[in-house]
Amino acid sequence: MAEAVAKANYKWRVVDIVVAAIIAVASGVIFWGWDIVCAAPLALFEAVTPGFEGLLNGFWLFAGPLAAIIMRKPGAALFAETLAAFLELTLGNQWGVGGSLIVGIMQGLCAEIGFAIFMWKKWNIVTTMLSGALAGVGCWAYYWMTNPGWNAMRVTWYLVGSIISGIVLAGALMWALHKAIAATGVLDRFASGRAEARV
Repeated sequence: MAEAVAKANYKWRVVDIVVAAIIAVASGVIFWGWDIVCAAPLALFEAVTPGFEGLLNGFWLFAGPLAAIIMRKPGAALFAETLAAFLELTLGNQWGVGGSLIVGIMQGLCAEIGFAIFMWKKWNIVTTMLSGALAGVGCWAYYWMTNPGWNAMRVTWYLVGSIISGIVLAGALMWALHKAIAATGVLDRFASGRAEARV
């Protein structure tokens, strides 16, 4: 079945590192581009109710779930999200080390948990959406800890919005993207590509 690999090979090859890095770099550039244009959308969503802007966090959460579902290796989500966040920080933005790299590491760790719960043996849309949701929790946790003045309503809305955004943008959308990429045949050297070929 496409959702599981009977005898998974968790050893990282050079090609795994290279492709995971490519995913991370591309994601980091997208993160940075979103940094440039996000002010107006964030303000608009926040105007609805404080914390509602969490619905837009998925644009910073997708590197980990995407890399994991393609690479199907332990550590792929953490590696990609961290490297993407580091590149985003290096390119320069308004968030600084905390709002770029530290939150990126937290998002990557939480995204990794989505697959670790199943011992990296379930690779389907459910685990990808779970990974995205947990990445959203990681994002929420960082901003909650660094904004002690937030009231309960804002904390709640930010958590709910981040989870929904993670499920949709970093989870379901990345699952669809991985399937589209696999359909081209470029992932034939990876378990994800071979699994799709068997479907």
